[in-house]
Amino acid sequence: MVAYTALDWAVLATSFGLLVLGLVIGVQAYRGFRRNDSRPMQYLSVGLILLTAVPFTISFGGTLVLAYVPELAEYRRHLTLLAQLLQFGGLALITYSLYEKP
Repeated sequence: MVAYTALDWAVLATSFGLLVLGLVIGVQAYRGFRRNDSRPMQYLSVGLILLTAVPFTISFGGTLVLAYVPELAEYRRHLTLLAQLLQFGGLALITYSLYEKP
């Protein structure tokens, strides 16, 4: 069994906090889209969720799977690429939302 250090728990707690804050901001932006029927706000909300919550969930879930199923270790780089592509997509949507005419 693996012994976790205080640093491991601090990283996990910080990552979970980032996930929650990213979701809160994304949901608030989505609520703003629904309230004002603003297309840029919709792109902003989806971009924020793609930038924060989705890649973390994939990375964290992938790390857990790879820890318990070592045979899948060859897919680690694939998961990293997927998480980075989602972050890139999130940033692209946020950028698009800044230039989109309401």
